[in-house]
Amino acid sequence: MTPLVSGETKPLVQGKPGRLSRTEKKQLAKAEAAKYIELRKQGVDEVSNTEEAAALRNYRLRAKKRQGILRKREASLASVLFPGVSPVEYRQREDMVIYADLIESRKTQVPFEFYDLPVCPQPSLKFKKARKNLGARLQGHDVKPAPFALNAIENKGCTPICLVTLGGKKLRWMRKLVERQYRVQLTLDQLPVLMRSKELNYAVRGYPVGFKAPPSYTGLKTDEFYLYNHLKFTITYREDTQNFEGIRITGFDVHPVSMEHQVDGDVINPTTTISTCNAEGAPDVVNNPSTYLPLRIGATGESVKVLYSYEVQWTASDLPWADRWDVYLIGSPDDDIHYFAIVNSLMIVLFLTGAIATIMIRTLRKDIAGYNEMQTLEEAQEETGWKLVHGDVFRPPSFSPMLFSVLVGTGAQIGVAFFFAMTCAILKLLNPMNKGQTLSSILILYVLCGSIAGYVSARIYKFCDGKQWKLNTMYTAGALPGSLVLIFCVLNVFLSFAGAATAVSFLTILALFALWMCVSAPLVFVGSYFGLKTEKIEVPTKTNQIARVVPELPWHVHPLITVALGGILPFGSVCIELAFIMSALWLHQIYYVMGFLLVVLLILAATCAEVAIVMCYLQLCSEDHRWWWKSFWNCASAGGYLFLYSLWFLSSRLDLVGVLPVVVYLTYMSMISFCFGVFCGAIGVLASFWFNKTIYGAVKVD
Repeated sequence: MTPLVSGETKPLVQGKPGRLSRTEKKQLAKAEAAKYIELRKQGVDEVSNTEEAAALRNYRLRAKKRQGILRKREASLASVLFPGVSPVEYRQREDMVIYADLIESRKTQVPFEFYDLPVCPQPSLKFKKARKNLGARLQGHDVKPAPFALNAIENKGCTPICLVTLGGKKLRWMRKLVERQYRVQLTLDQLPVLMRSKELNYAVRGYPVGFKAPPSYTGLKTDEFYLYNHLKFTITYREDTQNFEGIRITGFDVHPVSMEHQVDGDVINPTTTISTCNAEGAPDVVNNPSTYLPLRIGATGESVKVLYSYEVQWTASDLPWADRWDVYLIGSPDDDIHYFAIVNSLMIVLFLTGAIATIMIRTLRKDIAGYNEMQTLEEAQEETGWKLVHGDVFRPPSFSPMLFSVLVGTGAQIGVAFFFAMTCAILKLLNPMNKGQTLSSILILYVLCGSIAGYVSARIYKFCDGKQWKLNTMYTAGALPGSLVLIFCVLNVFLSFAGAATAVSFLTILALFALWMCVSAPLVFVGSYFGLKTEKIEVPTKTNQIARVVPELPWHVHPLITVALGGILPFGSVCIELAFIMSALWLHQIYYVMGFLLVVLLILAATCAEVAIVMCYLQLCSEDHRWWWKSFWNCASAGGYLFLYSLWFLSSRLDLVGVLPVVVYLTYMSMISFCFGVFCGAIGVLASFWFNKTIYGAVKVD
């Protein structure tokens, strides 16, 4: 292995200087692919700090390092993930702080805080406490200094920290955490701690609390649980006196060890001499089955004494600071899959566009021309098809115009808020890598878009000749937020009993309530005021006093059939990208491609509109004028498919243990699915309304 000795990551194959032709680019790409395969066959890993490993990472992540739409340009992952963030230099022997975040597991969606563990107490350090945003509070992020003293470029041998006694409930809880594969998350200079293996070619964030050994390994009758109580930190840094002063952190690794130290006495501090740790001639602390620290009470029922210790090794490397995030994204999907997702969605949109073009250009044009050429009374009486229901097509919905207008207004608010959030991410106004910032932005933008909901809801309700406009405004302001906050509060009670880090405080709930009542609700009233003051929506036909009897419908326009089929295409247009989002939400993977997400959102809106128009046309041709609610449910059923997908994801991708994690997952996914369905349904209603106004405005109706 060749150490990394250059100031920048070298490519696998060096191309000639200057701009390359298309043929030369293809030849270079083939040479790089061949070189990559050759190095991998030789056993070169992709996670270490060698020159070959850095070149392999650079090749694997080449698509992620290109920015731009028409003309791609090379960029570092640091500039992609953290735009505008500059490196921090540290002087030799300068005090540094390792921060502890959450302990979390893929087997359960109930994280805990680091100091909920029976570990050493928090050190009394002077540090700049990061201000938590609303999203970080809701997600339980509360970083605190970890009990590890650290100085720049100062190696430390085995250093004891403290002695903790485990027994009773604490011991049983630690065994449960080990069994459920909880991992501790630490950060240094904004870098998450990393466990990597050159032999297995993997790198994973965080380190496990402990490990479980089966009876075949221990010789015991039952599984044995062991605790990792010693941490070996390896910190890589870059020093370049010509370009900057001090050092820059380029890597933060940990190797956990289970070690049953020999302890004499009950008072332990960093200067205490421990025969198995810092005594003269003490052996290195390594994972050895004979010295593992078991999580079980003694033969006479005594508690387990745990001595926590650590050591620090500083390693110089010329890995560029801008490339230090490369190893964290090695296992993430390539951007090509996102492109395939968009192509898949665009194919659905093109198919629907072709269907609508056929309806609008061929069928409708022929129908409108034929209807406008009818001159005699006998011909007019023989009207067929969609023109036959011109006197009823704009009849307000008979079932709950109040609920209908509230749902459409709320769906419009959700769509606009999400669109603005993705736009802000693309414009670098928010960074999805910052903990809780995306959630905070979506919540705040949703609140600020309250006037959209009020305006749309009031316009629809006024068209439906509704009289209780005050009640309509209050329902629009409080129906969805009130329902979600109520569900969240009930779930929060169970999370509080479990001691989860995601259990929010009363002040956070009060802040949510203040946003709702002091910002969102007044904006809804403002939007509703302007919506009610605006003239009633004009339609091209008059509504008959007596509703037309709807004949027996063909099977293909039966409500159950249209609702079941209508949501498939909208869901299908987002299902590939949805897999990445679900992995980011529930499997702790990194998701930052907000540009793709915005494109998928626009494709989803176009798909919903086109599906609604096609189904509305087929329904009107069957002389069924009751299109209002049907156009909503035809697209809103995509939310049902999203929830079914979440059930499949739960059974196939997640391995949740316990009742509460499953309840948390299903509760949040039901909220997301409902909001998704309301947005799709609102798009379907608005698109169908526009379509009906367009086609009935093009025919002559007496």
